[in-house]
Amino acid sequence: MAYRRNISATAWRGMLLVLTLSVGLAGCDTLNNLTGKARDDDKPPEYVERPVSQIYGDAWKKIRNEDWMGAAKQFDEVERQHPYSIWARRAMLMSAFCYYRANHYTEAISTADSYIQLHPGSKEVAYAFYLKAVSLYEQIVDVGRDQSNTEGALTALQDVVQRFPDTEYARDATLKIDLTLDHLAGKEMAVGRYYLNAGDYIGAINRFRTVVEQYQRTSQIAEALERLTEAYYALGIYNEAKSAAAVLGANYPGSPWYQDAYRLLTEHGMKPEMDDRSWLSKTFGRIL
Repeated sequence: MAYRRNISATAWRGMLLVLTLSVGLAGCDTLNNLTGKARDDDKPPEYVERPVSQIYGDAWKKIRNEDWMGAAKQFDEVERQHPYSIWARRAMLMSAFCYYRANHYTEAISTADSYIQLHPGSKEVAYAFYLKAVSLYEQIVDVGRDQSNTEGALTALQDVVQRFPDTEYARDATLKIDLTLDHLAGKEMAVGRYYLNAGDYIGAINRFRTVVEQYQRTSQIAEALERLTEAYYALGIYNEAKSAAAVLGANYPGSPWYQDAYRLLTEHGMKPEMDDRSWLSKTFGRIL
């Protein structure tokens, strides 16, 4: 299931800003088209060469009718018919947004990439990076499936934050990064639980350890520590089991996960206790 819930308000505002800039370039003729004053009976066949202002006007009509694919195709026509104009540059961004809005993410990403390659120094390039990132983000699927889109989304979101740290795009990307990391951690947890239930304790430990070391700021960390307690105990590696429970108790003392880990140990005459030789001791001092 994809992560998409509602169209990003940040994506909308970015698109409207680009559209406003384009209206300013066009003058009154385009403004009339974009505000709905163009006559429907003036619309020529799709591939007949038309003035830029008319193509924009037709595209905006399709947006008002929520014909996102139709609007994207109209903006593509600007680049095809007027490839060297500033209109073509901004039409690429609006085309990318319309593809994104239509859930045609591959086209949205491809168009955004083209914009980035052709216009790396433009004022609107941050929006192109952002559209690419959210198009990947909204393809994130449930943890039971391949996570290549999730990893791609994380890379793209981090790129937005690093390149444009003081923008609204970076602020929105930062929130999405947290959710993306939680999703990747959830995938590790799902595989780890499978191994644990199958009695493959080494395989389970490797997955839960990845969560503790790489996804320590996610909501999965408490369960990962409890599962480590279980797996290490099952293998008879009691110092690591007690260390995992000690880290869990120090950070999440009131959680049900700590109660389970504490019960497992105390029922067998042990208690949570950190072993300074444990990898958890080093990790605990560094990240938690």
